[in-house]
Amino acid sequence: MRHVEIFDTTLRDGLQVEGVSATVDDKLRIAEQLDHLGVHYVEGGWPGANPKDIEFFARAATELKLTTSTLVAFGSTRRPRGKSDEDTTLRNLIEANTAAVCIVAKSSEYQVVEAMQTTLNEGVAMIADSVRFLHGEGRAVLVDLEHFFDGYKSNPEFSLRALEAAVVSGASHLVLCDTNGGTLPDEVSAIVADIKAHVGNDAIIGIHCHDDTGCAVANSMAAVEAGASHVQGTLNGLGERTGNTNLTTVIPNLQLKQGYQCLPEGRLVRLTSVSHHVAETLNRAVNPQAPYVGSSAFAHKAGLHASAIARAKDAYEHIDPGAVGNGTRFVVSEMAGRATIQMKADELGLEIDGAQINQVIDDLKRLEHEGYHFEAADASLELLMRRAIGGVPEFFEIESMRVITDEVRGGPFSTEATVKLWLGHGDTAERRVSIAEGNGPVNAIDTAFRAAAGDAFPQLSRIHLTDYKVRILDGGSATGATTRVLLSATNGQRDWTTIGVSANIIEASWRALEDTLVYGLLHTDT
Repeated sequence: MRHVEIFDTTLRDGLQVEGVSATVDDKLRIAEQLDHLGVHYVEGGWPGANPKDIEFFARAATELKLTTSTLVAFGSTRRPRGKSDEDTTLRNLIEANTAAVCIVAKSSEYQVVEAMQTTLNEGVAMIADSVRFLHGEGRAVLVDLEHFFDGYKSNPEFSLRALEAAVVSGASHLVLCDTNGGTLPDEVSAIVADIKAHVGNDAIIGIHCHDDTGCAVANSMAAVEAGASHVQGTLNGLGERTGNTNLTTVIPNLQLKQGYQCLPEGRLVRLTSVSHHVAETLNRAVNPQAPYVGSSAFAHKAGLHASAIARAKDAYEHIDPGAVGNGTRFVVSEMAGRATIQMKADELGLEIDGAQINQVIDDLKRLEHEGYHFEAADASLELLMRRAIGGVPEFFEIESMRVITDEVRGGPFSTEATVKLWLGHGDTAERRVSIAEGNGPVNAIDTAFRAAAGDAFPQLSRIHLTDYKVRILDGGSATGATTRVLLSATNGQRDWTTIGVSANIIEASWRALEDTLVYGLLHTDT
């Protein structure tokens, strides 16, 4: 079996995407996750470029215990007309104390002459001197040949000179970079094949693609088929502009579809959990429709698909979802048929008969017509099904709920909620009333409820709201429009989402909050 090295650059390239940043602690935890996944190289950043990366490499030396991956420091060649042993960037790479370093080198005539304002001979010398210096200091040297494809197409003679300078000076890897992301798979395949024939086994050929044409994964796969055995990319495809090669797609494509060994045995099953863990750390959710690792990657909604899968599991799934740590999911909506409801019940471990299935279908169609959207509210769907079979305990009964919001001239808004509820049943039921202030109506209601029922349900202390989304369903009605509220919550072990719909935003919020609390009590141990 042919092996392909995986080089992850999430901690550098991935952090260049708009709206994403990471603390040093975040970067250390992400590096641990990448090591857990089993990538060959983890690029940690550019030592000396900023205080964060300086601290990262200093702490990594003592705090980061990688068992599978090699930590890599990133930098550039020496400056034009400078000396390698006096170059600050190269010295910082050595002081980062990593076994391997990766330097970016200009391999395009245009970039050398126009961007760096120097001669082609000096451009070649910069590469040779820098690699020789780093190699002489005992480092494995990977060279990212920036703008290689554009440069090779316009002046292949110079691009080959740049490449040869790296090889003869001791580079272990020659990484061909589609820096502008404009090259297409047929071009990548042809050029990589040329380079592989030219270099032979003198160095490992790598590929580094950006996704400006939507072809980064396809380009990387084409490069591997043409002779590259080293793929660079980021987890979840993060990166500036449109992103980098998405490792969560290219790894399973290569390993499951084309038979290349990309990760150590038994590690591919960790792909989905690592993808989501890193996304959570960076506060950048995984695209639900991302191949392999998205929450919708193996989700089935249409009744035709669901009924087919009930008979043959691979009818609409191109791989076993468990191979990448994901799973089959049946999405229930007004399109659901009996087979879909039955499979969802089986997934939840619920025993449901024909009459109850019909009841669920009727309720779904009615509620989705009113504006409910159960695809986005897994917990509310489960409660709907449990209520159809009488499987939801009556933890509490709300007598009434009231919210008052005051505006004091020159001061902030204040919100107060009153919740009246009953705990228990019949003659032993206890009525409780609680008043609480909060940061807005949802927080005030939640606080008042917890004050009234917290001692009866101590597990409430572990249930926390994590997100609150509001959507107007019929914009033509302006402020009188029907409102859909989605609430997300966690108990530290599982996450869930509930939904409420009403023309009154407070009522919609309460419906979602009530489901959140009931679901949390149902699935949280005391």
